[in-house]
Amino acid sequence: MDHFNRLVSEQMMTMEKLLYLQGELERCQEIEQQLQIIQNETELESVQFDINQMKKELKEIQEIFEKQTEEVIQSYRETDLEPSI
Repeated sequence: MDHFNRLVSEQMMTMEKLLYLQGELERCQEIEQQLQIIQNETELESVQFDINQMKKELKEIQEIFEKQTEEVIQSYRETDLEPSI
């Protein structure tokens, strides 16, 4: 059960990162829209670069989260199959 608890804890930390990055991505996309309106190309390019970096990091974290979910499910199944003492 310790293994299961550790996996769940790691998954919760990953979820926190995922939610934070999603919020930051939304915030930067709003800034991007504002900068497009005021036609500030230099700042716009910088924000677009940041957005692309965050999208890549978000995708990586989502993949980690999916793998952790699989591990949690597998660990739970293994724990559930073990005879109780």
